[in-house]
Amino acid sequence: MAKTVTVDAMGDQCPIPVVKTKKALESMAKGGIVKVHVDNEIAVQNLMKMAKQKNLECSSEKMTSRHFVVTMLVAEKKEAVKVPASAASKLAEKTVCSPDARGGALVVIDSAVMGKGNGELGAVLMKGFIYGLSQLEELPKTILFYNGGAVLTTEGSDSMEDLKSMEAQGVEILTCGTCLNYYHLSDKLMVGDVTNMYVIVEKMSQASKIIKP
Repeated sequence: MAKTVTVDAMGDQCPIPVVKTKKALESMAKGGIVKVHVDNEIAVQNLMKMAKQKNLECSSEKMTSRHFVVTMLVAEKKEAVKVPASAASKLAEKTVCSPDARGGALVVIDSAVMGKGNGELGAVLMKGFIYGLSQLEELPKTILFYNGGAVLTTEGSDSMEDLKSMEAQGVEILTCGTCLNYYHLSDKLMVGDVTNMYVIVEKMSQASKIIKP
């Protein structure tokens, strides 16, 4: 009998339903069924898109106006072919590893909200963005905070747990010192280090990729 895993994402905001489902899928080496419970159609659409990207059979069922179930069928994963030690050694000699597994990506955040329009919605979106960032398989190398974004690294930030998690995994987190002084937050910094405009310019000019929400 196929194993069935239930993911409860009722009430969760984007991108949490997708992240929870992704973790459930990764744990199913022997295959089975994943049933995800969500409370809105947008989450259903996001889950269906993820299933399509992963070539999974997927269906959705509307239980009530605020309850949907997305079902994904996961095939059993094939065991990796074992390479003899001698062959593995020769392969390693020919393989050139990247010096930075994160690829040098730089994230710049200049506001406590994401996008233009409603500020309350923007704050929710920014929290979701930082959470989504923390769940990536390939984390950014550095995250820069300046202007209004400086408040996100200080006491009381809703994103503190996610930022500290990324810092613990080697992500460099830098906040503009001038900005902290301007907002009277110099003694409230809770994660990362203080930086200056020269370093900000240097980081941007050297980055292989810049991401800005």
